[in-house]
Parts: sequence; structure tokens; C-alpha cells
Amino acid sequence: MAKNLVIVESPTKIKTLKKFLGSNYKIEASVGHVRDLPKSDFGVDVENDYEPKYITIRGKGDVLSKLRKEVKAAQKVYLATDPDREGEAISWHLMHALKLDEKNTARITFNEITKSAVTQSIKAARGIDMNLVNAQQARRVLDRIVGYRISPLLWKKVRKGLSAGRVQSAALKIICDREEEINGFVPEEYWTLEAELQKGSAKFTARYNETDNGKKELKTKEDVDAVLASADGAAFTVQDVKNGARSKKPAAPFTTSTLQQEASKLLGFAPSKTMLVAQQLYEGVDVKGEGTVGLVTYIRTDSARVSDEAYEETKKYIEGSFGNRYVSPERPQYKAKGRSQDAHEAIRPTQTERAPDSLKDSLTREQFRLYKLIWERFVSSQMAPAQYDTLTVKIAAAKGGAKPVIFRASGSVLKFDGYLTVYSKNEDSERDVRMPELKPGDALKLLKFLPEQHFTQPPPRYSEAQLVRAMEELSIGRPSTYAVTISTLVSRGYLVRESKVFYPTELGEVVNEIMSDNFNDIVDVEFTAKMEDSLDKVETGEIDWKNILRGFYPPLEAKIKTAEESLGHIDIKDEVTDILCENCGRNMVIKNGRFGKFLACPGFPECRNTKPLFEEAGVSCPLCGGKVLVKKSKKGRKYFGCERNIECGFMSWNKPTGRKCPLCGEYLVEKGFREKREACSNASCKYSAVLEEADA
Repeated sequence: MAKNLVIVESPTKIKTLKKFLGSNYKIEASVGHVRDLPKSDFGVDVENDYEPKYITIRGKGDVLSKLRKEVKAAQKVYLATDPDREGEAISWHLMHALKLDEKNTARITFNEITKSAVTQSIKAARGIDMNLVNAQQARRVLDRIVGYRISPLLWKKVRKGLSAGRVQSAALKIICDREEEINGFVPEEYWTLEAELQKGSAKFTARYNETDNGKKELKTKEDVDAVLASADGAAFTVQDVKNGARSKKPAAPFTTSTLQQEASKLLGFAPSKTMLVAQQLYEGVDVKGEGTVGLVTYIRTDSARVSDEAYEETKKYIEGSFGNRYVSPERPQYKAKGRSQDAHEAIRPTQTERAPDSLKDSLTREQFRLYKLIWERFVSSQMAPAQYDTLTVKIAAAKGGAKPVIFRASGSVLKFDGYLTVYSKNEDSERDVRMPELKPGDALKLLKFLPEQHFTQPPPRYSEAQLVRAMEELSIGRPSTYAVTISTLVSRGYLVRESKVFYPTELGEVVNEIMSDNFNDIVDVEFTAKMEDSLDKVETGEIDWKNILRGFYPPLEAKIKTAEESLGHIDIKDEVTDILCENCGRNMVIKNGRFGKFLACPGFPECRNTKPLFEEAGVSCPLCGGKVLVKKSKKGRKYFGCERNIECGFMSWNKPTGRKCPLCGEYLVEKGFREKREACSNASCKYSAVLEEADA
């Protein structure tokens, strides 16, 4: 019988750990938290110095019963929950729920599920770190105070089912502020002026830079005409040529935030999907010939640190695969942002030699794509910089005795690809711009002027990747909370996602206005960042966790009382559609539910008719000419179907383009993520072409 019991969070880790621990170890899972604050009650004893009232989570009784039996049979218990605040708190809760003896209980953590890491963690077993536990308790109680004290106010003044959150309210505010900035934006006119020039058979363009008395801003057509009057008919001559060199360093290996951003931008993954797939790679995947293997290190981290062992292993891999010149001449060092915990490493493969292509047959498509992204980013981060030869040319357009008008042209050519041989996904702006060989005094032929009018643009709305980046930069939440926060804002109906960017709904704007007017410190990003800073200080033992609550709760209660007295009821009307209810003939309205928008009869409760609300794809059905709607399968996968569902039966996993195949006449569909192309829906037809309007 096993002498030692190891308790992990996730059951999927058990299979991986069994490979490394012998028969003396029994492994069981807590399946996440076992105790928490009650859902039906505030759960914080304010009169007793904010003591939390923990209860066993419903449904965890059987799990705890099984664990108690295993604890009795074991000589020693190892608590191996995740290596972060949340994991430390789960271990502490297990200590209490299972009434573990501290003498026979130890806490172990590992940043990666590999034999060496797990073995080393047992050698370095320790007690529970109460600073980590208290940092998690402080966050949990703070969130409970905000959620359970402000949410009822929103129910009373707006509608039932709404919620306020310490992190989500701050995130909502930055989106509402951006929308207000966009709505109030006044575009300003400006112009650019380029000259298309020629030397021999080579053509290139140079941009207007300055006149005789310095650079002149081209704000109007009149400004452009004045420059053209000076340059038209002038002799264009090379005045100065500067040859140079430039190096570009690779990006840092992934943190949780940057992984979510890149996976959203390059793979089209929502942050929640990224974390789900990354968790699978961390906990272990069945690899042909190896069994269950943890492929990446711990996925919740804000550090870009790389261990000495991982660096040396990767350095050898780069030398062997690409040659010594591709190894960075100095060990790369990446500075952590803000108050990075630096407790974990960056997200990296557990073994660099396990290249993506060697795992392709063992991984799902999503797992392979994400692992490939993590592997390439990490390996490239340890490689030599890319080297470019640069050329800057100053060109004078002189006419008569007047002072010349100056144009400038520049180019760069990749001389050594360095890290780009592995990771070149964001290098569109780094493509070679070749220039002809030029020297001072060379005469150039003017082919034409290229004046162009522009208008300043408002700041862009946030995509998922940009929102995650903004939350990180403003210290709103922690890496593990970004995905949950965004999902909550969407599910509550505060935000909608259209064309890959977020818009605040009327409901979201109302809630934000209430929060901003009455609880300005909660939605203030500086306050939120300071609160995160305070939680970090709890973790390092610098401050008592209850001091945060003592300073937070009394002012909040006073503000809630004032808001209850001053706020009137706010009525948000549902959007009325032209779709008639089949049961009573009323015009159905659009409502927000747990799973998104749906149509409902306004005659509720007399009439309870509801139906799905489908987004129009903007093209006609290739079979019957009806509208094509964006739908979801039972498993949540998006597809395109005809509005005349039963009569027509058209269905496609890819969006129809509305055009016919020039080869066989079948309808064309849109494919691809970064580079959109249209392809024939007929599997036997090989027609494919790049779509010029990728976002159409």
C-alpha cells in the first residue's frame, strides 16, 4: 500500500504524475476548490474583523470523503495544488477540510510536470505559505464585498440579474471611455506628398520632408500646392546618402497576457479558449511513444524569466539545429513589467527538443497550433537578433536660385535573419524595401507627384487581444483573471462583440455611469492598480491583509447608502424587432440571456414564447436566395445556414462569398484567418484565390 498521498487540483494531472512517482505514492485530485464563501449569504463577518465564513462547496462532499479515507491510510500527505496564490489557498482549505496534521503534511509546487521538477519539489517540500493564502483571501473578500453589496443596488435601480465587480467594473469603464472618446472625436485634415523618382530603370518613392526654413506641415490642399509650386519643374539631385545597419531583437517568451494576445491575433482564439488549451498542454497529453507528458510550463505567469537549465538546453538545440551564429551572443534578459511576481518562469516548452512537428499526430488541431506558437516564440527569444542593412537618402528639388525642397527616401534589406528563421509572425513591416544604388550628385528623373489627403482617425475600439493588453498595462486584475473578466462582461450583456471588437451596450453604459458617479474609486484604474499593488504586498508579508478591508469597507458602505437615496429607477427598454410572435402577434423584442441575445415576446408572463436570434451574414443563400444567418451548433461551433432552414437546408461551416466558382459554377466560401481567400465549396474543385478585402 502507498505510504504517501499526493493531492493535486485537476484529475488530468494524475496520469502524468503517475509516470514519475513510484508505487509508494497515491495521487488524488481535489477537483479545484473544496471550500468557499457561501453563494446564498454575504459570507463576511464585518463585526468580527471581516472574518470570512467558509463552507464546503456543494457537490464536494463525496470528494472530501474519498480524500479523508486516503489520508487515514497515508503516512504523509503532499499538497500539490497549482503554484500560485489560488493553489496555495486550495492547499490551505484542504488542510482545514481534511483536518490534516501539520507534522505529516507538506506543500510541494512545480512549475512544469516533468520528472526532474516533480522529484525536486518533493525534496524541497515546505509548509503552507500564509502570505500567499492571505493575498488570495484578501482578493476573494474584496470581490465578495463589491459584488454582494453593489449588485443588489443595480437590481433595485436597473434590473435583476446584473452584477458589479471590482475588476470587471474597471474593465467596463475603459471600454466605455474609449467609446465616448470615439463619439466625441473630430477628424482633422492633413496631407502627405511623395515624389515617384527614377534612376536608370529603377523606380522608388521619396516623401516630402522640409522646405528651406524647416519642415512644413501639410494640413490643407493649399499647403500642398505651395510645395508643388516650389518643386514642380525643379531638378531632383541626391544630396546625401547614409548607409547604416540595424538589429532587431526577438520578443520575450510568453507570459499569460502576451500568450492570450498573440493567440487571439494569430490563431483567432478567445482568451478563455487559449487558457483551456494551454491548461491541457500543461497538465499532460498522451504522446505516441512517451505516454502522458506535460508539454509546457505553468501557464499563469507574469514573468519572462527563463531558468538556467532551460536556457542551456535551448542554446544547445539552437546550435545543433541552426548553427552557432544563430545563438544570441549574450544571454537574453527580458525585463518584467510593473510588479511582476517573477515566482514562475515564462511559458515555455518543457523540452525544447520536442519540436512541434514531432507532436502533430498526438495533439488536437487546437493543441498543436498553440503549442507551436509557444515553442516558436520561446526558441526565437533565445536566438540572435535579425540584422538589416539600411539606406537613407536626402534628395533636393532645386529650381533657379530658390532654396531647394527636400525629400527623403529610405530602405532596408535583411542581411541575417537570426530569430526570424523561427518566429516571423509580426514582421510584415520588416519586409525588404530595396533602393537603387545612389551617391551624392546623382540626377534623378521625376515621374510624378503623389499628393494624398488624409484625416486623423479616432482611437480604435478594443479587440480581445487589445483589451487584455490594456488590462495588463493598467494593472486591472491579474493574468489568471483576464479571460474570466471579459467573458463576464459579455455574458452580462454589458458588451457586444462585432467585427472582432467590443462595443458597450446601452445596459453597459448605464451600469458604467452608475458606477462612475457613485463608486468612482472602484472603477478608477489608478485605484485598481494600487489595490493590486497592496495585494502584492500582502503576498510578500509587507502589510496585513485585513488592513486592506478595514480601509475599504466603511467608505464603500457610506457610498452605497448615498446611492440608494439619490438614484431613481432607470428603465432600459428592450429593442423592438419586426418579427411577430407566432402565439400572440406582438412584435418580439431582443433580450440578453446567459448565452447571448435571443428573441422574446413582450407579453411575458402571459406569453412565454422565445426563439434564437441569429446574426445575418450579409450574403444571399446560394441555393434559394434567402438570407444566410450565422448560427451555432449544439457544441458551440459557428456555422452558416439559410433562414429557410427546413425548406432549403443550406448549411456551410465556411461563410459563402456570394460568388460562383469560375471553374465549376459551385458557390465560393471564405477561408483562412490572417490571409483571407475564397475557395470552391466543391471538394473536387481546386479553385482558390486571395480575397482583396480581407475583412469584408
